[in-house]
Amino acid sequence: MAKPLPPAGGADRPVTLAAVIGAHGVTGEVRLKLFTDAPDNLKAYPAFDAGGRALTLKTIRPGSNGAIARFAEIADRDAAEALRGVALTVPRSALPPLGDGEYYHADLIGLPAVSTAGEALGHCVAVENFGAGDVIEIERPDGRRFMVPMRADAVPAWDAEALVVDALFAA
Repeated sequence: MAKPLPPAGGADRPVTLAAVIGAHGVTGEVRLKLFTDAPDNLKAYPAFDAGGRALTLKTIRPGSNGAIARFAEIADRDAAEALRGVALTVPRSALPPLGDGEYYHADLIGLPAVSTAGEALGHCVAVENFGAGDVIEIERPDGRRFMVPMRADAVPAWDAEALVVDALFAA
């Protein structure tokens, strides 16, 4: 396994933790699509950048397919609905430190990928999770894409410079 990655693209690069998908009720609550494991993870951040506007989280609870949140600055349904589609970000430096073998999806996206045989494969364009673990999507220089499970047998090493993909998974 690899050591934790340093922040790619700088420590203050914004990382999206959630996106507003609409209003909830008439009192200013919003429905969120989460890009973190649990709604309570958002409580660790005093404020979010919401398209150049700071939003302070007051409450959050699980909702169907995401979470329901209330922000101090949003007082009614119209203001909540105006946030539809806005990403909630924090600086990469605000995220908790990682342990050995851990990574943030944001740190993998954009990394070049090479095979264990030394062949340049392309670069990571996405990290998905369909329920059985993370899967990285690599785009080859010709635009074709392939997916590789983010497991030790398929991706034996990674760091801030590159992902190393077992040649058998890159065929």
